[in-house]
Amino acid sequence: MAEETWQAAVAERRRILDLLIPTDWKLSGEFRASLPADGRLLQADPVRKSGILSEDELDITENYSAGQLLQRLARGDVSSLAVTTAFCKRAAIAQQLTSCLTEHFFAQAIERARYLDEYLKREGKVVGPLHGLPISIKDSFQVKGLHTTVGYVSFLKNGPATENSAMVDLLLDLGAVLYVKTNIPQTLMTADSENNIYGRTLNPHNTNLTAGGSSGGEGALIAFRGSILGVGTDVAGSIRIPALCCGLYGFKPTTDRVPFGGQVSGVAEETPMISPSAGPLAQSFDDLELFMSRVLAAGPWRYDPAAVAMPWIRHTEPQSLLSVGILPEDKHFPLHPPVKRALESAIENLKRMGHRIIRLPSDPSRDIADANRLAFEFFTYGPRLDHITPSGEPVVTSVATLPSPMFSGPPYLSQDLGVFDKIKILQIARKKYSESWRRTIVENEIDVILAPGAQNTAVPHDSYGWPPYTAIWNLLDYPACIIPYGKASKELDPEPMVVGGGQPGYDPEAVDGAPCALQIVAPRFQDEKCLAAARIIDRDIRV
Repeated sequence: MAEETWQAAVAERRRILDLLIPTDWKLSGEFRASLPADGRLLQADPVRKSGILSEDELDITENYSAGQLLQRLARGDVSSLAVTTAFCKRAAIAQQLTSCLTEHFFAQAIERARYLDEYLKREGKVVGPLHGLPISIKDSFQVKGLHTTVGYVSFLKNGPATENSAMVDLLLDLGAVLYVKTNIPQTLMTADSENNIYGRTLNPHNTNLTAGGSSGGEGALIAFRGSILGVGTDVAGSIRIPALCCGLYGFKPTTDRVPFGGQVSGVAEETPMISPSAGPLAQSFDDLELFMSRVLAAGPWRYDPAAVAMPWIRHTEPQSLLSVGILPEDKHFPLHPPVKRALESAIENLKRMGHRIIRLPSDPSRDIADANRLAFEFFTYGPRLDHITPSGEPVVTSVATLPSPMFSGPPYLSQDLGVFDKIKILQIARKKYSESWRRTIVENEIDVILAPGAQNTAVPHDSYGWPPYTAIWNLLDYPACIIPYGKASKELDPEPMVVGGGQPGYDPEAVDGAPCALQIVAPRFQDEKCLAAARIIDRDIRV
């Protein structure tokens, strides 16, 4: 593709998508100009001020969890048509203000909602446990008849998908309504969801800050309440980073508990790597458990051959006091003052509630920087597929300045090694690192680990850096949950901080008011225990 050709292809793609937003759902230039210049969209309440949603539609989108809406839908108190229309309208506004979508198929969603309403009226029962609920999905999931570009202009030539991803089929069988696909970064491997087709996703808390990535469109849309429940993917923090940046709950399950198959990634899938997970982002903790329990009860192995045949087992252990291991701060990735303040506040509150706190000492055998160098080499040792050059499109800033943790110590691999030797070295190192964590957890009788989600909150665009406090758990394949807790404050933390190694520094003025977050982690396949403990922690830190 010549330069003019890729630009023309993008312009046509944007024109088509813009036409799919009904005229009476569009914001005027005058309305946009009236929004505050500081970028704090949520504070400005643009949805209500736009007049596009009725009072009933505002109520539907603002005052219920997914679980509560499902109860109302099943009883017939509200129709799927009403719920779907409300979220379609709100998603359309979110798209115009934050560029959070890659596909919006509102007409098809409304048609499905009508079908589900007619089925409930005719049969007297729901299609499935997600009957009538609009659910958003990350762009990497394929939906038959829609594009899946994962941010590459060259993928536009692939045309619409001819089949659904496993997760899409499962959600439809459960009765869900799919209505949008959400934005991602070019390459899927940065924490800034920007690409040349759909633009940059903005954080609705503060549009001057990143919404995170790679599931950044999900983070922005759900924070805007243009979705009540969404599905992202995570290979180094891609669910948890948008969750912490946008003030949401997010959960990265153990690999293959949730069906992942049939997605588009753009990587060489035959090369052994760290495996990604699919999982939920939501406005409430209850909805994380709702998603996991409903999806796993459907038998994911029936949709994806890689999915484990392991049902969701509700954690009914009467234990209410936990043994919580505290992840030590890494000197190469120092915590920003608001993050440290939120973490220490949570620890003190947990102590006050009677939980056992174990501050884990730094240990070379489970060094955080070392784990991140190992993870980085897993991502980069194999063949790199170039999907950017064929179109002639430029590399976006966050990809061009892609950070790495290699400044923090020696590499594992020599470049003159063959692929088989590289795989051998990486796999042995990973097993050794996993063994150290197993021993630490068992010997200290730890239930879960409490850690920061990142060393920072959401930061200005293209400055997020390498994600050390999330990538470690992908390397170990541990389930991990993000819970929002506290906010950055220039009054409480007025001193700026400069950090080296391509990592973001702390600018108290820039991130003032940004959400802070905690991360709860459990050993591999203890997903139920992770969420059960996270529920207790989420409750007790707020007492």
